[in-house]
Amino acid sequence: MSEIKLATETRTEFGKGSARRVRRAGQVPGVLYGHGTEPVHITLPGHELQLALRTPNVLLSLDIEGRTELAIPKAVQRDAIKSFLVHVDLLLVKRGEKVTVEVPVQSEGELAPGGFLLEHVLNTLTVEAEATHIPESFTVSVAGLAGGASVLAKDIPLPAGVTLAVEEDTVVLQVLASQAEEPAAEAAEGDQAAQA
Repeated sequence: MSEIKLATETRTEFGKGSARRVRRAGQVPGVLYGHGTEPVHITLPGHELQLALRTPNVLLSLDIEGRTELAIPKAVQRDAIKSFLVHVDLLLVKRGEKVTVEVPVQSEGELAPGGFLLEHVLNTLTVEAEATHIPESFTVSVAGLAGGASVLAKDIPLPAGVTLAVEEDTVVLQVLASQAEEPAAEAAEGDQAAQA
């Protein structure tokens, strides 16, 4: 995973009025914390941050008044209607340090014939990985799976240096039998009873 460099500035004003002024200027207010340090209130460039956050668990290289810090997003607040960034919490990380993150799970392939449905029990898988080598996503093949089949956390191949942070037997994906035929059969029985 590559680092995305962002120039930041420290903030000395707080509160709703100050945050609104920051957002009107095209910036996003944020807090940087971790490693037992005092939280640092910062502003980040809005457009660049929005683009960076398209990648889950993106590694940010922050230039804060001449020093560089590495961070990952911990909490992102967006406007409920317009979806613009309201505030971001960033967690300080160091090269070589292990962090616990949620990585998106994607599926590929066709299920076995028969009208089966794939249920994503978990949309993300919690893993522990080095801060500079966090996977962007995990892709799981569901080709040929039939009703009743499950994909467990331990079945998902992990890159070197990445370990599960959930129980191995946690169900991530499961295949369900289609329910469409049963209601149709009940409806036919109901029609026969009505005709009698």
